[in-house]
Amino acid sequence: MRRALFLLLAATSVSAADPAEPASRPDRGAPASAAELERLLRELDGEILAISRRMEELQHREKEADARVLARGRAYVRLARAGLLPAGAGFEELVEHAVRLERLRRGLAADIATQSNARREQVRLGERLSKLRARRGPLESEHEARLRQETFQRSAEERERAFERAFLSGRSGDHSAVYGGQPPQIGGAPERFAARRGRLPLPVAGRTEIRRAGRGSGRANGLELTAAPGTPVRAVHAGRVAFADTYAEYGRTVILDHGGGHYTVSANLGSIDVTVGDELESGKRLGTVGASDRGALVYFEIRIKGEIVNAAEWVGL
Repeated sequence: MRRALFLLLAATSVSAADPAEPASRPDRGAPASAAELERLLRELDGEILAISRRMEELQHREKEADARVLARGRAYVRLARAGLLPAGAGFEELVEHAVRLERLRRGLAADIATQSNARREQVRLGERLSKLRARRGPLESEHEARLRQETFQRSAEERERAFERAFLSGRSGDHSAVYGGQPPQIGGAPERFAARRGRLPLPVAGRTEIRRAGRGSGRANGLELTAAPGTPVRAVHAGRVAFADTYAEYGRTVILDHGGGHYTVSANLGSIDVTVGDELESGKRLGTVGASDRGALVYFEIRIKGEIVNAAEWVGL
């Protein structure tokens, strides 16, 4: 029986058009954003899912065709063995026997074609699926890297806007505040920041070397004060914390709003010990001295209504 079935299958010629392979995504070059990469990942996942479902359908179709081939093959072998025996029952019975045999042969041919087409398509889809999955790994890594880059860029832009807004949040000139732990002066409110020009204390205590410096393309109106790493950096005057974060070439930075459009900027900090909105008394610790390529130092500048002024004049240098 198996030999007869084998000869039948070998003699059967099957020709069928191959189903079209799923269209691949055209090469669109390097995506410009994380959103574009995410869209491509969604497309890729959609194609992977569609191919996986198609392969499951083909496997089911092949399994059904296998069962039909086995059943029809057995029936065909039984009828083929009968040979001309039905001739004894008359011509009509012989014709009916030949018709059944031909139907079985054609059914077998169709089932074999279904098997062949399903297997070929599964091979192609398996190759396509492997390529898509191999492409997905690097694409997902690229998406995550681009997402981190854009998140970092947005954070940097947000910090830059916060840095600029810090100098626009000034209090009205007639505002006075009393800060905890600092007793009011005899005869009125605490001394205003503007009145301390020429005798403002330095933000670090102890021995320090001072040099004029600047940040960005502006004039060198700020000061760099060297000190041991971890040395406390303190508020030179009472004020409210308007900014406490990392900012561009300033590094870790604290901006204090002292009222009347006066601000101090303490930058290149090793740590920040305050948060935005804190009301600080003079001498309150802001953070610590940080490291730089020129050694441990704190960068200090004074701004009046956003303009950087000569800090040396304010500390009496």
